[in-house]
Amino acid sequence: MKSILLIGDMINDIIHPDRPNKYGEELARRNTIANTATVIAKARTAKVPIGYIRVGFSPDYREHPSGSKLFKGAKDSGLLKLGSWGTEVHPDLAPQAGDFDIVKHRVSPFYGTDLEPLLKAQGIERIYILGVSTGGVVMSVAKEGHDRDYHIVIIDDCCCAGSEEEHRFLRDNMARFADVTTSTDVDFSS
Repeated sequence: MKSILLIGDMINDIIHPDRPNKYGEELARRNTIANTATVIAKARTAKVPIGYIRVGFSPDYREHPSGSKLFKGAKDSGLLKLGSWGTEVHPDLAPQAGDFDIVKHRVSPFYGTDLEPLLKAQGIERIYILGVSTGGVVMSVAKEGHDRDYHIVIIDDCCCAGSEEEHRFLRDNMARFADVTTSTDVDFSS
């Protein structure tokens, strides 16, 4: 079964400690960034393709959903501007030549992006997903990927929510339609 590792929204505006974000303490406590770096290295060793999902908007915010409670703060604060440092992948997780770049303007990376054609063209059947937040990009990939007949695997300790309780609740909910593993146990060889 051909697989891909998708890294969701691990961009500076969302996870970098130099940006005020609601995930800082949880990212540190869960060791999310270091765990993710370990998983990326494992995927590269196994020659599994890697896709980086990045949320962002044009500098004039032309794609910004004006009625969105979730994205309102980004526009008001000047965050999530494509082409800026804030929408670059965290430096500890940096993409390499040949990795896929999936830019999205909503929570779901399937909506209005080239993700689905990319997966089909690459013959992907299994999606490994990790990222921030558990209830945002990770849940969107898990649910929509499941409904599009992909085998979904969530890498638990490479995801983060606002609290451990929130993360556990979301993970347990997604376990109904996705497999769950960890950075230690993930096996890209099968």
